[in-house]
Formats: sequence, C-alpha cells, structure tokens
Amino acid sequence: MREPHGLPAGAAQTQKKTRIAMQVTKHEKEAGVPSNELGSANTVTEQKEQPAEEMREENLYRSIGGLEGRNRIKSLATHDDGPRDCEIYLPVPDNPSAMETSVDSVVRRTFVVMQKREKMLHTCKTSSSEYKLSVAPEMDILECCEKEWRGNTPVAKRMRKGYEAVAQKFASIRQVRGDNYCALRATLFQALSQATQLPRWMQSEDFTMLPENLLSKYDWIKQWQLKQKPSRKTGEISDEIKEYLLLLKKKWKCVSDIKCSVEKQEACDELFKNEEEEYSLYEALKFLMLNTAIQLYNNEKNGRRVPIFSRLLFARDTSSNPCQLMHNHLNQIGHSGGLEQVEMFLLAYALQYTIQVYRLYKCSTDEFITFYPNDPEEDWPVVTLITEDDRHYNILVRMCQETML
Repeated sequence: MREPHGLPAGAAQTQKKTRIAMQVTKHEKEAGVPSNELGSANTVTEQKEQPAEEMREENLYRSIGGLEGRNRIKSLATHDDGPRDCEIYLPVPDNPSAMETSVDSVVRRTFVVMQKREKMLHTCKTSSSEYKLSVAPEMDILECCEKEWRGNTPVAKRMRKGYEAVAQKFASIRQVRGDNYCALRATLFQALSQATQLPRWMQSEDFTMLPENLLSKYDWIKQWQLKQKPSRKTGEISDEIKEYLLLLKKKWKCVSDIKCSVEKQEACDELFKNEEEEYSLYEALKFLMLNTAIQLYNNEKNGRRVPIFSRLLFARDTSSNPCQLMHNHLNQIGHSGGLEQVEMFLLAYALQYTIQVYRLYKCSTDEFITFYPNDPEEDWPVVTLITEDDRHYNILVRMCQETML
C-alpha cells in the first residue's frame, strides 16, 4: 500500500485558520462627559505563529502606520449604542499569496470604516466644541434649570430655588457663549434687541474722534491690545478703533430702524453670527469703557463728584489709574479674563444703560437682584441678565404677562 503524499509541516500549519479577535468595551459616560477611554484589544491565535506569519503580520501593521495604526484598527469596533464585542475572522487559505490578498482586502475595508468613523467624530467635535453659537436660541427657564442642576447638594438646591424665582418674572433664557466676552456679549445683545434709536452720546460728532483725541493726550494708549493683534502702530490703533466705533454706530442705527420686533430679533441673531464684526463691536465697547474711566478719574482728581464704584475701581492695586486699568484689566478681557463686578458698573456708565442682574447664588438675600449702577438715571434703558457665579452671564427674555401688567 502506498501512503498518501504528506504535506510540509509549514504548509499544514498554514492551512489552519487564524482568528483575530478584537474586543472593545465602551465605558459608560460619567456626569454627561464622554469617556475617552476605549477598551483594550487583545489578539488571540489558535496556533503558535511561525516566523513567516510573524513577518506577514509585522508587514501588515507597518503598512497601516506601525503601532499607532495597529491600535487604531483595534479600536474600530466601537458602537455608540452600548458595550459590544466585535470579532473579525480571517480564514487563511492554502496559498500564502491568497492569504495576503485576503488580509489586504480586510485592511482596505477597515480603512474605509476608519475614515468614515474619523470623519463622523471630527464633525461631532466641530459642531460641539469648535463652533458654538454666540447666543443660543430661547429655552424655557425651568427646563434649563432641570438640565443644569439635577443633584441634591446645597448649591443645586439654591440654584433651583433661584431659577424658580426668576421663572415667575421671565419665561425664557438665552444662553451666551462663554469666552471671556460673555458680559459684553449679553449686555450688547440685549441693548440692541430693544433699541429704538441711537443713544445721545453716540450721535455726537466727537464720538468717532475718541481714539485720535485720547491718543493725542495719553501716549500709553498705544499699548492697547486688540483681539489677536497684540501690537500695532499708533496710527493703526487709532484707525482700527475708529472703524470699530463706526461699525457699532452703524449696526445700532440699522437695528434701531427696524420696527417689527421679530425682524429686529432676527437682525440681532444674524449680527452675532458674524464673528469678525461681533468681536470688533466688543473692542469698541472696551474702548468706551476706557474713555469713561479716564473721565471719572479726572473728575475725582479735580474734586468733582464721582459715583462710589469709581473710587472702588481705582482703589485696586492693579488699577490705581486708567493706564493700569487698561494694562491689567481691559486688555485682558476676551483673552485671559472677563469683567469683574466693579467693571460691570463701568460698562453700564459707558453705555448709559442700567444692567439688572439676577444673581442665583445670592438667592434669598438682598443681593439676589443687583443693579449696575445702584442709582441709575431715570431715563437709562434697562437690560436684564442672569448669572450663577458673577463670572458668566446669560440673557433673560420674554417677561411674563403678569409682571408686565
């Protein structure tokens, strides 16, 4: 009897199937923040790998970017609908070249999945973090409260109580983007939303000449910092700030001329979607605050009566005069810090608006509703904001009918 022809040992082992299992466990989200941890991926083989197979595997992972590419492929089997185990089986054919073709085919399909997933993640990241509305659409106040404060801690209870008190007077809230401009953004948005005419101080012929006039008297204003423009020549600073003031006047006039409240609101929404114009308006407001600070400082030096907040403003070690105020505070707004409480008074005086703020963390105290300034002029318009911590400000809209009556 003739025995059947035997197969070489290497070929016999090559015929056996190699199973590559990748298991990825997706961790549950904690406190609404998605976890960045992906489950570990383990590669299991049924048979001991031969040197030739090791070389093919090494060449495969090298072709997809080394260890990083290997880890990225292992992390593909992740689904957003819950923890899931995903296995990929690669049958190894008799012909080694066929095996390489099969593996290459799987790699190509894997790359397609990878690209689609990365594109989706990039889109989600862009929509959730990189692009943010300056002023979000209206939201019911109590719904906002329920979304933000669900716990039973003393702070959460105080915040809910504050929101419930505010809900008796206002129906909706518009959340404002937090980028150290929120106080300026919320105040300006509210002022424009209810504007019916240009303020008297903006109608003055000297309004657009402020940069030139101040620079001619105070050489230190040359160090004014514009957004993303840390250094400029004197003439450029004067011209740019003048353009910002002209833009503020133009936009204020355009919105004021709109009679329909719905159209007026739409115009404001559109304005605050134009990032370049929006930040130019904030630079104009900051310069108006500097101009007001200089006037108050000079009035006090000349023995004239000034509001109490002015003395507090210049009593700080970091702003004993307008020059320090510009360097240490106004130049930092929008960069490394926002408006402090005493600077809310300065903003109110610069715009000649009364800023009414519901301070939720002061609920059940006399400071729950604070006015900037404390003793405003009777003919100053009023804008209403809300804050949880005196650092970030949102907008209150739609006063309840009972309150209006």
